[in-house]
Amino acid sequence: MADTPRDIVLLVDDSPEALGFLTDALEQSGFSVLIATSGTAALGIVERITPDIILLDAVMPTMDGFETCRRLKANPALAPVPVVFMTGLTETEHVVHALESGGVDYLTKPINIDELRARIRVHLRNARSAQSARVALDAAGRHLLAVRSDGTIQWSTPQAARLVNAAVGRDDGMELVASHIANWMVERGRQGRDPAIPIAPVGQTGLQLAFLGTIGPDEHLFRLTAASRMSGDELLRQHFGLTQRESEVLVWIAKGKANRDIGEILGLSARTVNKHLEQIYVKLGVENRASAAVKAANVLHEI
Repeated sequence: MADTPRDIVLLVDDSPEALGFLTDALEQSGFSVLIATSGTAALGIVERITPDIILLDAVMPTMDGFETCRRLKANPALAPVPVVFMTGLTETEHVVHALESGGVDYLTKPINIDELRARIRVHLRNARSAQSARVALDAAGRHLLAVRSDGTIQWSTPQAARLVNAAVGRDDGMELVASHIANWMVERGRQGRDPAIPIAPVGQTGLQLAFLGTIGPDEHLFRLTAASRMSGDELLRQHFGLTQRESEVLVWIAKGKANRDIGEILGLSARTVNKHLEQIYVKLGVENRASAAVKAANVLHEI
């Protein structure tokens, strides 16, 4: 029987004594330990290996633990990885600084190994629960994203990112969404309640953001959908005798979208989009997408 894979702990500390003591204790507890003696070294390690948890000394020369944590968290692959600070600093401002930098916990030196083990287990369990939830959301094909109060996107399902990028025709569409959410958050705070219609138009296509609720400390959940194009769809259906789905496909054909983009926007496979296109060509009396796009655009311009 194969051995159960060990959880990987990245230990970042500039003290050889602390590194030796903690490495021995953690390995005896069943963890695999990676060692970095500086923030720069830690950043280099995570480019090759993603740890399950990071233990980070706050006070280090050149790049302190707070800056190291911020840079680690800037890497999307490390966003779910819990960071536990270890330091002799105990003032409230230092604790707050550690948490604001992206840490999930704060242990004061000298480190109590039993307490450290217990906290590691808790944070690993919490991280895996959160990851399992996100994987389930991804598998369900939901266009969801979570943001902080300042509008920073904490995570998003791949479907949400693909929808945005396909709709705006850019690879950095989520940055536009983040900007709109930040504005919505400001209005929400100013009014002391949720704005009546939490909708954020993006680019020319229009995207709707529905606020679903707060799911954790400073973590707010939104659902993203393409804005309704019912007027255009209805006009195309009536004019050409299309089904609803055929008219939806034709709207995006008229906007110059490729089959893959249309599939992402409408939640269809490329094969299904092609099937709809075949019927659209027959009903419009054309032989290719360019001709279909011209005929549809002429009708849509009447709106």
